[in-house]
Amino acid sequence: MSEHKKEHKKEPRKDNKDSDEHRLVAERKRKLAEVREKGIDPYPSVFRKTHYARDLQEKFSKLKNEEHSENNVKVAGRLMAMRSMGKAAFAHVMDCSGKIQLYLRADDIGKEEYKLLKKFDIGDFIGVEGEVFKTKTGEISIYVKKFQMLTKSIKPLPEKFHGLKDQELRYRQRYLDLVMNPEVKETFMKRSKTISAMREFLTNRDFVEVETPILQPIYGGTNARPFESQLNALNMKVYMRISDELYLKRLIVGGYEKVFEFCPDFRNEGIDKTHNPEFLQMETMWAYANYEDNMDFVEEMIEFVVKKVNDGKTKLIYQGKEIDFKRPWKRVRMVDAIKEELEKDVSDMDLEALRDFAEKSMIDDVKSMNWGELVESLFEKYCEEKIDQPTLILDFPAETSPLAKKKADNPKFVERFEIMLAGWELGNIYSELNDPQVLRENWEAQRKMMDAGDDEAQPMDEDFINALEIGMPPTSGVGIGMDRLIMVLTDSPSIRDVILFPFMKPEN
Repeated sequence: MSEHKKEHKKEPRKDNKDSDEHRLVAERKRKLAEVREKGIDPYPSVFRKTHYARDLQEKFSKLKNEEHSENNVKVAGRLMAMRSMGKAAFAHVMDCSGKIQLYLRADDIGKEEYKLLKKFDIGDFIGVEGEVFKTKTGEISIYVKKFQMLTKSIKPLPEKFHGLKDQELRYRQRYLDLVMNPEVKETFMKRSKTISAMREFLTNRDFVEVETPILQPIYGGTNARPFESQLNALNMKVYMRISDELYLKRLIVGGYEKVFEFCPDFRNEGIDKTHNPEFLQMETMWAYANYEDNMDFVEEMIEFVVKKVNDGKTKLIYQGKEIDFKRPWKRVRMVDAIKEELEKDVSDMDLEALRDFAEKSMIDDVKSMNWGELVESLFEKYCEEKIDQPTLILDFPAETSPLAKKKADNPKFVERFEIMLAGWELGNIYSELNDPQVLRENWEAQRKMMDAGDDEAQPMDEDFINALEIGMPPTSGVGIGMDRLIMVLTDSPSIRDVILFPFMKPEN
């Protein structure tokens, strides 16, 4: 005994775990072989289920204890618990809606068929047929008359009392996370409801859903570093889209007036709690509208979506703070937000004065920035993270917004706003620049920035300029970061919590 303990201490815990798993896998493979030897297919192609667990719980909730219904049902799911009492057994099976208890008796099923239960393990998929009843303790259950192995699970699930707690492993193996932490499904059900609600809002207002290229010969629509690839068939470089904006505008040129797309976008940038290399945006284009029209529009749209997903309420708790999406939202110019926070009006400062102020305000690398970049840097450092409630930040510097239309009364700024809440950006909206000559000048400036080493600068797109020369009417577009909106609606601290399969660095 003492010798065994001494030897056990020398072995790393991971080795013991691996050894136990190896033993359990071998045992399951043995059972799998025995099932096949009996002429039973452990991986049949179909099972015709008639009901879900949650539906049965609700439909038969009024049964009296020990009362049986006359309804014959078929359910299927993953076996999550089982205890045998000789000639009878209780089990719990979980489907996509929840769990339900099974009761199996050898006398009803048949002694030979009942023996097959010994070949089942936790994690296997089972299909059963029987009648619904309520046990003497009040639990809705199925009195099983027939059962069938649907899938033999080779690897064991994590130990049930501890579940799957390792956050990184949960992201890597989302399939296991969903099995062991079924409440995670609710997050992704809300994700689906959020997208459906926004689609409903847009289609009810005559917006047409479209699809634009994901693989593009020239990336554009924002300042971001793209993913590059090679199209061998044409021997050319291609890019994963960073935005669908320029293609939606081409559709406005072609005669559409209201379009939208739920677009997966790809940006070769940092990964943190609000950034994933692949993410979902919803973008619109609305002809004959400007950014002022879209101020009311986005408030109405997001309030509608929140109420749809949040049981009719506009208030919710995100990371311990109450957020209220009820209209109207606060609206403030970017320079006024800086003035309120730093007690300094930067709007009329020249470049050198602004650089001096920014340097004293602990902004890094001020000499490499233009006037607009300095203004945005001050806002991002001192204002952004303090904005909790939905707020529209208006009138961005023209130098940081090459695709937006300049304000007529002050061309240092453009008709652009961002939706801010919870300390970060949720959406980007502006009146679209439709003057091809001005856009060419803006892109020439971006080209110089690219030549100077800015790998997020925008490239020239001659075909899009050609489209503007054909003519695009006054237009305004909306871009909403869907993953971030869903983070707030599900009280999730990280974007990885609301993306089923977030990007992860390979373990090896």
